Amino acid sequence: MTPPNQQRLWRFHGGLHLPDNKAQSLGRELTQATVPQRLILPLQQHIGEEDKPLVAVGERVLKGQMIARSKAYISAPIHAPTSGTVASIGPEPIPHPSGLVATCIVIEPDGEDAWAELPEPMDDYQQRDRADLRERVRWAGIVGLGGAAFPTSVKLNPGPNVRIKTLIINGAECEPYITCDDMLMRTRAPRIVSGIKILKHLLEVEECLIGIEDNKPVAIAAMRQAVTDAGLQKTRVVTIPTLYPSGGEKQLIHILTGKEVPSHAIPAQIGVVCHNVGTTAAIADAVLEGKPLLSRIVTLTGDGVAEPRNLEALIGTPVSDLIAQAGGYTNAVYKLILGGPMMGIALHTDAVPLTKAANCLLVASREEAPDPSPVRPCIRCGECARVCPVSLLPQQMYWYARAKDFDKVQAYNLFDCIECGCCSHVCPAHLPLVQFYRFAKNEIWAQEEEKRKAEQARQRHEARQARLERLERERKAKLRKKKEALEKKKGAGGKEQDAKKAAIEAAMKRVAEKKAAAAAPKNTEGLTPAQQRQVDNAEARRRAAETEGEQEK
Repeated sequence: MTPPNQQRLWRFHGGLHLPDNKAQSLGRELTQATVPQRLILPLQQHIGEEDKPLVAVGERVLKGQMIARSKAYISAPIHAPTSGTVASIGPEPIPHPSGLVATCIVIEPDGEDAWAELPEPMDDYQQRDRADLRERVRWAGIVGLGGAAFPTSVKLNPGPNVRIKTLIINGAECEPYITCDDMLMRTRAPRIVSGIKILKHLLEVEECLIGIEDNKPVAIAAMRQAVTDAGLQKTRVVTIPTLYPSGGEKQLIHILTGKEVPSHAIPAQIGVVCHNVGTTAAIADAVLEGKPLLSRIVTLTGDGVAEPRNLEALIGTPVSDLIAQAGGYTNAVYKLILGGPMMGIALHTDAVPLTKAANCLLVASREEAPDPSPVRPCIRCGECARVCPVSLLPQQMYWYARAKDFDKVQAYNLFDCIECGCCSHVCPAHLPLVQFYRFAKNEIWAQEEEKRKAEQARQRHEARQARLERLERERKAKLRKKKEALEKKKGAGGKEQDAKKAAIEAAMKRVAEKKAAAAAPKNTEGLTPAQQRQVDNAEARRRAAETEGEQEK
């Protein structure tokens, strides 16, 4: 194995040095959260199409049983985190900045924690078909646990003509306050390494780089020891400088490889695939134990919670239950944030559930999450462009987003923005820049959806018109064929009638001629009376025979 410190590092543009505030949640051991009275499972917990329920209200479900899925390629199924009864399927509050509700499956646990029948472990995964391994990951419902929630099975299938050279495992965890990945690496480094071995086999990579910020010395040591114990070749734990947002996928790739992911491209197009450490451990659970994704580690921190800590909690556990298990609220509580202070979203209630993408609950005091300062006019200082890690022009994007000039804002690569919040953090005018970018993205997506629906409606209308025209042509063709058949039949019938009429006229003519001949006087001179009678009788018999013959005709 190459010595870990012989890895060359690059620096991305911009970034911020922020107080990490991680120590407060690392002072207690990782604890298993208790099973709540209700588990709330939103059907949309991933990027892609929403899942459809596979269960009905009142049905008993078992732990690990698939309860919702989608047939779409970009999707991830949902499993019952424990055994119990489906109490309802309907709208429930979900973690969303607008406080929206969405369709959820609500399970009331029965306390038995009874497992469903699970698929067999794939201990011999190196002899298995890679498509079967990807299908196992897909079945397990694994998504990116770093916060993106992109279905992992899709990232494991870069395509037949794409060669992946480098696998990057993301253990940077750059945002302040969040420590769930740090705790995972400290306590379950061997499980992460098992997942790395599976990923290396699946992707057939040449090297694996595990990037961890230098403010996590315990995690770095644990991961190095696990890599050494596993005897992994061409696998290095690389310590990187603490700089926000070094945990961004494109930023970490640049730090470790010097490669730039092109605009509107994905890392696989430059031969790189990146996975979070939590995702990697979940892959090991699915392949080696046949277990779906049922729980995750979540950080509870901030001055507003009594006992900051990390909990391993079932997906669907209400936030209120998790906060209660962390000692409850303190008098300093001011704001509840899902995620970190830079990219997190404010929650309107703690009745929302823990989802697959939720890595932190920041119960912040007023000092930790102060109200926004009054907005002032932009002074064009350029600080936002200086700190942007994607080398964008935030000021220009702000003006065009504010003016709703969505074509222009896209020309400035709006969708390359990772919404890290660096620009808003340093803006002396306190402009809510990220909110404007999110607004512009949502509006563009909405317009594209309307265009897509309009295009579908146009295609349906054109298809209907073409179908109606085809049916009309077929109807006219049938009528034309029927008319021609009738005319042909009528023509054949007229000739037959003419032939019959001619035959009758000929017969009548023959009868008239015979009658005229019969009525003509006969030359009977010189005959005796007896001979005359014989001639008359013969003539009478002849006429009778002719008359009978004509009747038969």
